[in-house]
Formats: sequence, C-alpha cells, structure tokens
Amino acid sequence: MSKKEKENSRRSFIKNGAIASSFFIVPRNVLGGIGFVSPSDQLNLAAIGAGGKGRSDIKNASVNGRERVTALCDVDFSGSAADTVKLFPNAKRFADYREMLDTMKDIDAVTISTPDHVHGPAAKYAMERGKHVYVQKPMTHNIREARLLTEMARKYKIVSQMGNQGASNPLLKTVQMWVDSGKLGKIGKVQIWTNRPVWPQGGAMPKPDDSLKPKDLDWDMWLGPSEFKPFTPNMHPFNWRGWWDYGTGALGDVGCHLIDIPFRTLGLKYPTDAECSVASVYTKMWNADYNPEGCPASSFITLHFGETLKSKSKIEMTWSDGGIRPSHPDIIPANEDIGGTNSANGVMIIGEKGIITTNINDSSPMMPKLFLNDGTRELGPDLPKNMESEYGHQRLWVDACKAGFKSKEHLGLTSSFDYAGPMTETVLMGNLAIRSYMLRREDSKGKMEFFARKKLLWDGENMRITNLEEANQFVGRTYRKGWEV
Repeated sequence: MSKKEKENSRRSFIKNGAIASSFFIVPRNVLGGIGFVSPSDQLNLAAIGAGGKGRSDIKNASVNGRERVTALCDVDFSGSAADTVKLFPNAKRFADYREMLDTMKDIDAVTISTPDHVHGPAAKYAMERGKHVYVQKPMTHNIREARLLTEMARKYKIVSQMGNQGASNPLLKTVQMWVDSGKLGKIGKVQIWTNRPVWPQGGAMPKPDDSLKPKDLDWDMWLGPSEFKPFTPNMHPFNWRGWWDYGTGALGDVGCHLIDIPFRTLGLKYPTDAECSVASVYTKMWNADYNPEGCPASSFITLHFGETLKSKSKIEMTWSDGGIRPSHPDIIPANEDIGGTNSANGVMIIGEKGIITTNINDSSPMMPKLFLNDGTRELGPDLPKNMESEYGHQRLWVDACKAGFKSKEHLGLTSSFDYAGPMTETVLMGNLAIRSYMLRREDSKGKMEFFARKKLLWDGENMRITNLEEANQFVGRTYRKGWEV
C-alpha cells in the first residue's frame, strides 16, 4: 500500500468512527504496553491560535499526548504561543491558517482560539475542508456567522464544539433537576450579571503607531477580515475585546458561560425582542463621549422569549455588565453572596416558588443554590475531586471526532453547534441592541439625534429586526477582500 493509500485509510477510519475488528487491529498492550495508542488510532490535531487560551485548548485536546499535534498556527510565536511550541516541539508552525490547512491535508481536527473576529472565517475554511472544529466562545463575531456555521456542520458532517467549557460542568445537572422537578413553579424571569469588562473599554480607540508593532507579530494576519489599518497598540494580545471590529465586549467574553445556564436548563431558543441602555461617559460638561467603534463601559440588556416545554411561560432575561448587579432578593439571606464570590458574576432563575442562583459557568466554582419561599434551601453537591481539566470539554470533543458524526459521543456533546449556534445568536443579540442604541443621524435642525433607542423586534428564524431596518447591518459585518464569510 502506498503512503497516500495508508493515510486515506487512517482518515477514513477516524472520520467514520468505525469499530475496528480484531482481524486487523492488534491489541494495544501487545503493540506497545498498556496505554499505548496505535498511530492509526490517533487524531492529527492543529491549533489556530496557539497562545493564551489556545494553549490550554490544544493541550487538553491532545489528552496528555494520546493524540498527535501536528501543526500550530499563530500570528506571534514570540508571545505566549512560545510556551505551546515547547509543549509540541515537533509541530509545524504557520502564521496563516489557510496555508496550514491547504498544505497539511492530513489534519483531522482543529482548535480555534483566536480573537473573536477570526472565529467565523477560520472555522468556515476548516469545515469546508472536512476538518472537525473546536471554536472558542463566542462561536462567532456576529449572528449571521453563527447561523452559517451551524448549518455547515450539518452539511459537511462536522463534529463541532464551542469552547464554553462550563457547559460540561456536571453541576449543571443539579440546576436542570431543580428546574425539571418543578421546584420553582412557573418561571418568568432570569437575571444575569458580570463584573466584565476587566480590560480598557468605553473610551476612544488608540491611535495607530507602526513603530510600536512587535517585531514578530504578523499584523495583517491578525486583522484578518477587518479593514486594514496600521498597527494599533493595546489590542494584541488581549485588549481587542472592547472594539467591535475585533471583539464582542463583555457579552462575548462571558455571555456564553452565564447565559448558557438558563438557556440550556429552560430550553430557550431565539428571543422575540431586545432592548438596551448603556452607560454614558462625560469628559466634558453636557456632551457625552461618542465612541461607536467600541463597546460601552457598562450596559443593561432585556430579552424576551416565548414559552418552552421547560418554562411553560414567557421569560424575561436581563443582562447587566460593568459591575452592575440586580438587587438582593428577600428570600436570600442579606449577608450571603448571590451568584459567585462577592456577587461579582451570577445568574438568578426566578420562579413563583423560589430562586436558583449560580456563579459563572466557566472554570470557577459554580455554587448552585436553591432558595424557596417556604424557607427551604438546597445546595448543589461538591465537584468530584481530581476533576479532569475544564471538565473534559476538549477531550469529549476529540472522542466524538473519533467516534464520528451523529455517534452517541457526538450527540452527547454539551456545546455542539446545533446547541451553541442558537445560544451564541442570543448572546450576540445583546450586542446588536447595543450597537443600534448608538446609531445617530442629523435631524432637520442640524442636531444629532439617536433614532434607534427603542425595543427591537426580532424574527429569529429569518435573522431580521422587523421594526428598524438600520439595525440589520449588525446581523453580519463587512469583510476585507479575501476574508469573506
């Protein structure tokens, strides 16, 4: 058999998730001792975005060396990605994921851990080439991309997972049990809050300065689908989160952790409307600063959802960021945190009989608690000791890749795109409302008026605001030539 034929055979085995028979697979303990993994039974993995969160994503996906990491792609290997190179010194290195995927055709699956604006383009490019994808949260930069990737995963039979690792936290089952058992009665309201942003946000965009660009940073590749501009300091590697061209603000950072809890347990789908208000910043009297290119210092979002099988009633969901949190409910002792430590982040699911409160659902202690109006109080169990890193979220995806599309492993994933797509769209609806809130134009008297500060009615199936056409520009985005999605 030729080398090419052998590789095709290996890829077919992995893609289809076939169960190997004893006629041609020698037991692993005979081949190389207990724990030995045959090369034909390994995935070839690659990372798009190898620094920061990308390091833990590809490390966890490798399952302590059980799988083979063959390539790393990053725009700056002098930064934190250098530590990932040390973990996988034999992996080939690339700056352009398109070159990596076109030249290394034996890659089976990729982790995508770039800034938000590259999630959609990179995932689309990989999926079109038959690669399974693990994409960091939020799944995409905008709603249209989320819908597109969800449909593509089905079309190309891709095993997908979004990187909101808290979705695999076993304590979610406790919250689900409390909801499903009817302990809260009819549920009508959800309140969510966060201390994000914890990076610079709400001010003016820094001025470009090419002289400050790190020597090894490929700035053109970093910009990806965004409009080209000279190097802008204080963007790479983290503070891009606060700028609409690249990031998705506080909602994009932790919305897929926090909103996931009620979205999942209540069986929600698309909201029916969205409205918001945002903080005003004044650096001079009477004239609020206007920086529509960036996310606000804080915001308050309201979304409504129709009845579901879980909730049996319409749901109002509120989101607040910038450290603004809801009032402390009377049935929760005044000296007790709501949500997480110091009440910095949290979720409250509010029913006619009581309240469920939890912390952020990432790698923080989730701390689920049930408070009923009759004084009953229940606490969720402690997590098992020696829990797998990030609840095995990446490893479960890898196992599903090997088992195949529509396998029980694939269907058991907690954040495949069939679920993560609609949930991400809901998260990004908040940003659509924020960006619409900042729309303004000159009125008949020559003064600037904010004309979009209203409740936006949303047709989720068709991805359209039905009562303000100008808001629909934020359903998608404009792409730089060569980066279209």
